[in-house]
Amino acid sequence: MGQISVENCGDIEGLKIITPTVHGDNRGYFMETYNKREFFEAGIDVEFVQDNQSASKKGVLRGLHFQKNFPQDKLVRVIKGEVFDVAVDLREGSKTFGKWFGVVLSEENKKQFFIPKNFAHGFLVLSDYAEFCYKCSDFWHPNDEGGLLWNDPEIGIEWPLWEGAELIFSEKDPKWGGIAQYKKERNL
Repeated sequence: MGQISVENCGDIEGLKIITPTVHGDNRGYFMETYNKREFFEAGIDVEFVQDNQSASKKGVLRGLHFQKNFPQDKLVRVIKGEVFDVAVDLREGSKTFGKWFGVVLSEENKKQFFIPKNFAHGFLVLSDYAEFCYKCSDFWHPNDEGGLLWNDPEIGIEWPLWEGAELIFSEKDPKWGGIAQYKKERNL
């Protein structure tokens, strides 16, 4: 592999941080953000079918989202600003079920975060403004949305909140249940 380096994320199998090789000179820089061959060699054998992009201001917390019956692999990155990105393992039978991992993604570090199917995903915008891009392995199905409460104490995500932080949510995000409700609905 020549254009990316790949790190595993703690003890949660399948999550990966991808750092591209950045080629810079007096004109600026160039980097590959996706190369099917190199990703395959890194153990990421996924066909992406949809690209999404969002823009958010500081304090926006999106998530924690997943699709119930049509799960998606995601490859996420930030092209402007900085976010704290989180994945929560929802894979039935996984030894790390309910565990979370977080990473700072920014335009400066250019890191990408690969999140396999059956993880909940969300992010908190840390900079004044951020643009967030991600590839998905399945299409969005509007009637298939699921979510977890961002501050569920059983999950225990350590969000990097600043003094006086005023978080901004969609109407639905603060209404999701916690992981106990998720397990009950799934008969786990």
